Amino acid sequence: MSTGVTIAIVVVVIILAAALATVMLRPGGMGGQSLRRRFGPEYERVLGLHDGDTEATDKELTERLQRHGDLKTLPLSAESREEYTARWSSVQEHFIDSPAKALTEADTLIEQLARERGYPDAKSAEHFDALSVHHARDLQGYRDAHTMAGRTGQAGGEGGASTEEMRAALVRARSMFAELIRADGHGADRNRRTDAEHPDERTAGKRSGNGLHLGTIGRRQN
Repeated sequence: MSTGVTIAIVVVVIILAAALATVMLRPGGMGGQSLRRRFGPEYERVLGLHDGDTEATDKELTERLQRHGDLKTLPLSAESREEYTARWSSVQEHFIDSPAKALTEADTLIEQLARERGYPDAKSAEHFDALSVHHARDLQGYRDAHTMAGRTGQAGGEGGASTEEMRAALVRARSMFAELIRADGHGADRNRRTDAEHPDERTAGKRSGNGLHLGTIGRRQN
């Protein structure tokens, strides 16, 4: 094969690769579809922030993948796992008496657990971005609880949120806790469904996918 033919083949390969990359990242193209499947509700949230601009949405989420896609979660010791589970149970037990305090403690607990698993600190702008790459389908509940906990902390009380709203936020955040504490987690969002992902009073006495009891969050009796 002559040098000229070899060069021509290389040029064609480069052109085809560039064309494929363009299609993958084109709004509504294969890249967008793949990102939408991977990020699920997080894709829709970011799309809303960009006023429906799919190109900007795909660009932002692609950059997140580039920054955090290779993150490998750190293992938890059996002792740490038991301690976190016990602390979560304690949070749920005193929710009825101190809902705002319980929500703040749950938020802090998830932050600490995420950091121990190797995710950026909650004070970092990358905290939620990194979690979205690996736990996109469980992220919004935790994000909402984090925001509500911040409001209640600043207000020195419930921050305008009702007890039922705080309870709902804590219930939704629990799925992120369950995902982060899994013994077999390796930084991949498996999108598995367990009692912890849609918990209610019927889950009393049941166990999550990792075999650790999560308990239930009670309602205040009026």
